[in-house]
Amino acid sequence: MRFIRTKAVIAATGLALSLAACGDAGSDSDSVDVDVSEDVSFDAGTYMKTLADQGTINVGVKFDQPGLGFKETGTDIPTGFDVDIAKILVASLGIDPNDTAKVKYIETISDNREPFLESGKVDLVLASYSITDERRAVVGQTGPYMVTGQQLLVPEDSDAEGPEDLAGKEVCSVTGSTSLENAKAQGMKPVGFGTYSECVDKVLDGTVEAMTTDGTILLGYAAQNEGQLKVVGEPFSEERIGVGYPKDHPEMCQWINDTLEKANEDGKWAEAFEANLGGSGAETPDFPELDACDA
Repeated sequence: MRFIRTKAVIAATGLALSLAACGDAGSDSDSVDVDVSEDVSFDAGTYMKTLADQGTINVGVKFDQPGLGFKETGTDIPTGFDVDIAKILVASLGIDPNDTAKVKYIETISDNREPFLESGKVDLVLASYSITDERRAVVGQTGPYMVTGQQLLVPEDSDAEGPEDLAGKEVCSVTGSTSLENAKAQGMKPVGFGTYSECVDKVLDGTVEAMTTDGTILLGYAAQNEGQLKVVGEPFSEERIGVGYPKDHPEMCQWINDTLEKANEDGKWAEAFEANLGGSGAETPDFPELDACDA
């Protein structure tokens, strides 16, 4: 696979700042209506045909990220931008993404995204999944369908305005994420937890000084804890959020890219962004340039 690195950090900055302007990203997530494809046709031997023929699929998503992948108590299907992009992909297989007898949305935390794909527990992963060369060594990844950047979530009364103010201080993120490495590179002391919600709790109770990960994720938690937490600083990394798939099914790459391109062209991608992350007139970013797949 050829990796295209043309997106500048300024793109992530623009997305994060536009989201910051809304202040309530993720607080009113509405799932996008998708049209289930009819008379789907895939080449024999492809994994897409296998999934379409069997009419079922397992999708790994987050359950604790407002605006991206969040499952409320008592509900059957999580909501969020990642989930809506997953639904668009599922529908292109001719499978109804809202039929829980056909689609299982499996909670997938950062530390088990690769193992779930490698073991076959899930067929796709859309779980704030940053594209990296290291991950591409063990699983398939394509996209990105969103470009964002890493920021900081701190208590409302914190004086911290960026990584420089937290040098040598403990900040948390989730085990298995790139955020911990980026925090260490910025001079902070990274502390890993199993889930983002656990990390948020540690910021709220004062165990750690801050939480760090993609700005889109942090804004959802800030909205959930309005008056207690806030997002600060400009992005200090570029996070290219993509779709994970089994490495032994490389044919899935082009199908995913084609489906994402179609979602951009018919407006479903923008609709999904605005429903989940737009809020209060925040500007919808441009659709990212997709990485090329192997021929």
